[in-house]
Amino acid sequence: QVQLVESGGGLVQAGGSLRLSCAASGRTFSSYAMGWFRQAPGKEREFVAAISWSGGSTYYADSVKGRFTIATDNAKNTVYLQMNSLKPEDTAVYYCAAGPVSSWLPLAEYEYDYWGQGTQVTVSS
Repeated sequence: QVQLVESGGGLVQAGGSLRLSCAASGRTFSSYAMGWFRQAPGKEREFVAAISWSGGSTYYADSVKGRFTIATDNAKNTVYLQMNSLKPEDTAVYYCAAGPVSSWLPLAEYEYDYWGQGTQVTVSS
């Protein structure tokens, strides 16, 4: 059974940092990409970042480019989202997801097969 378990969310002041983790288990993910999405209150879930398990390819939403970094630790089957220079508008539930990768990284929700339960990130002003 595939499981994605996020951790690392919390409350932080604007300008601060948090690192989210997503531990993956239940199958081999070498042919998969890992993504982070977020959903703010009253808004639709949106793409944040994606990475291939090899780490050779990454992609970021414009809103987080230069502030967030996605990375994998293959030995631990874990993907991370380092979030720096956080803003109040980054407040959301953050979800980890896994989806098959072909010639490009999956960026849309429907391209992802597995999802975690989410972790809350709150940035105070």
